[in-house]
Amino acid sequence: MTSSRKRMPRRIADAVAVLIAVAVAFPLYWMVLSAFKPEGELLSADPRPWTFAPTLDGFRRVFTVDGLGGYFANSLLVAAAVVLLSLLMSFLAAVALTRFRFRGRTVLLLMILVAQMVPVEALTIPLFFLMREVGGVAPAFGLNHLGSLVLVHLAFSLPLAIWMLRGFVAAVPAELEEAATLDGASRGRFVWQVLFPLVAPGLVATSVLSFIHAWNDFLFAKTFIISATENQTLPMAILVFFKPEGNDWGAIMAGSTLMTIPVLVFFVLVQRKLVSGLAGAVKG
Repeated sequence: MTSSRKRMPRRIADAVAVLIAVAVAFPLYWMVLSAFKPEGELLSADPRPWTFAPTLDGFRRVFTVDGLGGYFANSLLVAAAVVLLSLLMSFLAAVALTRFRFRGRTVLLLMILVAQMVPVEALTIPLFFLMREVGGVAPAFGLNHLGSLVLVHLAFSLPLAIWMLRGFVAAVPAELEEAATLDGASRGRFVWQVLFPLVAPGLVATSVLSFIHAWNDFLFAKTFIISATENQTLPMAILVFFKPEGNDWGAIMAGSTLMTIPVLVFFVLVQRKLVSGLAGAVKG
């Protein structure tokens, strides 16, 4: 009886975890299911969580979109650039904010924290005018260019990435740097050969967040890429299936499913490093 009572909290926790997992996974399941449903079932007044007549018509219509390969390449280019630049800049900023003491350090940390609280929608219009002005000086980073998307995504990815990496850098004992210095290592060598590998789990976590944010973006792509169709990203390709006479929900769900695949692939590639980081940034 006592053993059963001890296991009861664990069973309750497991049941709650399963319910949360089902609630989170159900929209994804419904999206994939809708991508394979025939049009009649999609428009039915009695929706069912299954189908006995799966079809690939929605996927076929997605692949008929003109310039789909270019949209995919643009999304991949923007996401990759944002991930690489945000990792480099956030790592160096986290090291500076954690390992160095300078005037205004606390104020800068507070500004980084406050920057995460500002809604994206509140800054979209000001950023539009800013990118328009930037285009006059550096056309590659102005409106209708992929550079504008990279800059804007960096602006929103860096605060969170810096704040996350700061915790990983702070978890590395100062004694390691002292030992490396005694062994003749310079500060730069310590940062790149000792500190960088130790905070790799944090870098992976921030890269996942940065990639998802840049890959799934629709608001910025719609705002800053106005008329240059050759520079539009993948979410804009799905927009063609929203029509006044009626939305093509089969193609929309199929396109959304295809957009999810690169995110899942990226997560699978880095998940081992990400999971290993849950045990702590430093071992031993």
